[in-house]
Amino acid sequence: MEKRVASVSIIVEDPSSSAEINGILHTASEYIVGRMGIPYREKNISIINVVMDAPQDVISGVSGRLGRLPGVTAKTAYSKK
Repeated sequence: MEKRVASVSIIVEDPSSSAEINGILHTASEYIVGRMGIPYREKNISIINVVMDAPQDVISGVSGRLGRLPGVTAKTAYSKK
């Protein structure tokens, strides 16, 4: 299956979802190139960006599971290469 490079942007408004977020990301750890988390204390949210090199169904599955968590929004941008 062809791999794609993608950036998954995650906005966390409910910190109680953190353990579930980490669990979902752990299941795809073999595909994760890098991860950056930024706590935005003034707004009481966190922003996480995850770069993946994986088959498209793996990337969309991770993004979909993250987006279904309470207080979590996830969007994905794919490289054209």
